[in-house]
Amino acid sequence: MKTRSLFLGWLAAAALLGAAGVRAESLPLPPADESMIGEIHVLVTRPADTLSDIARAHHVGYDQIVQANPAVDPWLPGDGTRVIVPTQHILPDTPRTGLVLNLPEMRIYYYPPTQRGRTPVVMTFPVSVGRLDWSTPLGLTRIAAKVTNPEWRPPASIKAERADEGETLPDVFPPGPDNPLGAHALRLAREGYLIHGTNKPYGIGMRVTHGCIRLYPEDIEQLFREVPVGTPVRIVDQPNKVGWHDGVLYLESHPPLEGNRARDGNRLTPAVQAVIAATRTRSTRVNWDEVVRVATETQGLPVAISD
Repeated sequence: MKTRSLFLGWLAAAALLGAAGVRAESLPLPPADESMIGEIHVLVTRPADTLSDIARAHHVGYDQIVQANPAVDPWLPGDGTRVIVPTQHILPDTPRTGLVLNLPEMRIYYYPPTQRGRTPVVMTFPVSVGRLDWSTPLGLTRIAAKVTNPEWRPPASIKAERADEGETLPDVFPPGPDNPLGAHALRLAREGYLIHGTNKPYGIGMRVTHGCIRLYPEDIEQLFREVPVGTPVRIVDQPNKVGWHDGVLYLESHPPLEGNRARDGNRLTPAVQAVIAATRTRSTRVNWDEVVRVATETQGLPVAISD
């Protein structure tokens, strides 16, 4: 792993979260033959910090910061612990238009239209997606409507599930702090599916929804402002992303979706296929031992795999 920048010092998570609502970065979009955006940060914790606090302050999901720091206790990292913040990403292998959601990565990318004379940019946010029995569907759709302060009417299936757990849901959740949809929702042209906020932000970056796509409140507020109705939404399944940066080939691996683990076995075949595809038109000497390590550890960090 090449750490792009190192910030050693004290992280006051409370102070960072006091700035929640700070805009996520609009990052310069690399040329078509390059795929890397952002920089990895390394921070040193104070006694009160948790990985969840650090993740939210840096627009990172919970599972992603835990995977990047497997030896760190997520709730009691301790004073002076070095924490990697995974804020560097390889772009998914898709057209760079509209919204792109990569399910295994639990991250959404937005490619806004480029204004004349301006540098093309990409915006990216962590998300929660559907768990195994309520999977978020793959494929191409679009933003059908934008709703501020939405009501939520739980479908019968969710009401029955909660009833089995001893909880009775009301027929309607009005707008407000108890509404699971938060203050903003983007309706997809696929009935029953939304991109929305949440009243439980510490679940962002986990597979916990009933198929919808959930963002931190401050992130959905920004995305809601930026994305027009009609924007295409492409939902993909790419646990292994490969891309070039400054002449070097990188691999970024994430845990596969639960339903694919039996199919993919030791996770190496999809990673090898992705690397081979990236080198068909641009040759390099691949470090296959590093490919095996990255694909096995699935820490979600871009790692150089060529000399």
